[in-house]
Amino acid sequence: MTGFSLGGVLPMTAKKKTRSRENFSARAHGRELPLRNHAERALSDYFTSLNGHRPAHLYDLVLREVEEPLFRVVLDYAEGNQSRAAGILGINRGTLRKKLKQFGLASS
Repeated sequence: MTGFSLGGVLPMTAKKKTRSRENFSARAHGRELPLRNHAERALSDYFTSLNGHRPAHLYDLVLREVEEPLFRVVLDYAEGNQSRAAGILGINRGTLRKKLKQFGLASS
């Protein structure tokens, strides 16, 4: 999806620092293994497994399948520290707590 302009005029706001894609990729055996490639391969395998059936509501399916393991793994990586996990995910702690409760991952 491409950005849009407001009549060619951009608002005067501080530019947010962004990280390059290289920072978000994994390394194995000295080569890049971007998450994007893994997702593309998994989706390709999914379509192959359909044996000609047509998928429906794929966007929702992918979010349901990916979101819970994402939160589980990030929370584990952050050693249960919800503030660190929220920072890693780029969301606020309240949103993280809501999602953890939704997925049954919240500690009592």
